[in-house]
Order: sequence, then C-alpha cells, then structure tokens
Amino acid sequence: MELNFMKWCDKSEKVLKWNSEEVVIPYISPMDKKRHRYFPDFLIQTNKGWTLIEVKPLVQTKPPKKLLVEKLTLKKKRRYTYAVKTWLVNEAKWEAAKKVCEVKGWRFQIMTEKQLQPS
Repeated sequence: MELNFMKWCDKSEKVLKWNSEEVVIPYISPMDKKRHRYFPDFLIQTNKGWTLIEVKPLVQTKPPKKLLVEKLTLKKKRRYTYAVKTWLVNEAKWEAAKKVCEVKGWRFQIMTEKQLQPS
C-alpha cells in the first residue's frame, strides 16, 4: 500500500513535496505505559499545506469487534488479543500525531486500501 501511495505522490501535480518516515512523534504506549517513538508513514505538502499520513489496512483503523474470549479457540483468542493490542497502540500513536499536527498547523490522515486503489 505504501508503494502505491509513493507512486501517487510522484505523479500527482497536487503534491509539492513528500517524505517517508522522517517525522518522529513520541507517544505513551497503553500496553507498557512507557514512552515510544512513532514514525508516521508520510508527510506531504500540497498547496493547502502539510498533511501527515499513516497508511494502514482498513481492518486496523477500527477497534476490533468485542468477542467473548472464553468461547474462542486458543488460536482465535491469540488473534483477537493481538488485534486489540494493535488497535490500542495505534490509537495512542494517532492521538499523539493529531496533537503534533494541531501544534504545527498540519492535518493528519489515515489512508487505507480503499483510498489507495488505482483508478
């Protein structure tokens, strides 16, 4: 997905500048309560300003559906636990990114395969 976005940036007349994973944003992980570093996928400049962009599969942009863990097989329980942890960490990263963008006057956008499909 990131490669498709890079190709779009290179071809788009709207994109004046872009870079990949050059912005570093500190955040506190809800998993271990420690400070970590988040490297958003892209920073692009258009005539409307700067936008920080994270490219993620659609399934990772929403909280997982709540399940009764007791009724799951071990494999499904592990998969569900991983999805919940991924969501919580992503949410913490994105909240930190939104705060940085607010201070800098940038926008923050999460893009999925739906936005990145070739037209």
